[in-house]
Amino acid sequence: MIHSSLQLPRPGLQSAAGSTSVPLPAAPSPQASGAGRIEISAVSHRFTDTPVLRDITVTLTERRIGIIGANGSGKSTFARLLNGLLVPDRGRVVVDGLDTARDIKAVRRKVGFVFQNPDNQIVFPTVAEDLAFGLKGLGLGRAERAEMVTQMLARFGLEALADQSAHKLSGGQKQLLAIAGVLITKPACVVFDEPTTALDLRNTRHIAGVIAALSETAIVVTHDLDLISGFDRVLVFDAGRIVADDTPARAIAEYLRRMQ
Repeated sequence: MIHSSLQLPRPGLQSAAGSTSVPLPAAPSPQASGAGRIEISAVSHRFTDTPVLRDITVTLTERRIGIIGANGSGKSTFARLLNGLLVPDRGRVVVDGLDTARDIKAVRRKVGFVFQNPDNQIVFPTVAEDLAFGLKGLGLGRAERAEMVTQMLARFGLEALADQSAHKLSGGQKQLLAIAGVLITKPACVVFDEPTTALDLRNTRHIAGVIAALSETAIVVTHDLDLISGFDRVLVFDAGRIVADDTPARAIAEYLRRMQ
């Protein structure tokens, strides 16, 4: 299995005040590993009377998978099925042997989800408190939780922002906090729903670098074709179906052909 990465500049995230930058996180330890297998079998889904996904069968095993398609093509709905945010009307989604319809808690421990808008994930007033929130309910002691927060702050270069208001961060910093908040629970796989849509070029490149550096499996829904150009595999959605499943170059070419 090829572990691809994006060859991107490594600028820091612009701070809320616009005067300092946060460096890219250090690469995680090489022993970390991603989710081994996500199986989607004969899946269909609809909202009210509108079909959104139509009889999709696909198995995901690669470490870097991109998902592209026009607005309304079903790609974000598909992404939400992968960790049980949605359960399909028909068919099954199985993550390393865990059925999302029956084993939802175990699935969500294995597959994390980063929303397009980080404000949907930021709950607590400060950066450190928000990271700590993700550890509640895991049966960890206070000292262990504090150590994990410290490690995550260091991994993402957020130590200086630990006591700052999370809601006053820049857009890029909020997205970085949202990613850190998912990773602190140690999922094997992270699904990203359009993680760079609201970001400027500098922060887009930074988040792309963060994703490229992850040891965890990354499945990325995006309109940013550069972001996925070095991935292992890209799926193209159109009208609720997968119409291309190929290398980035071939899948992107098919997507562009359909967009003409």
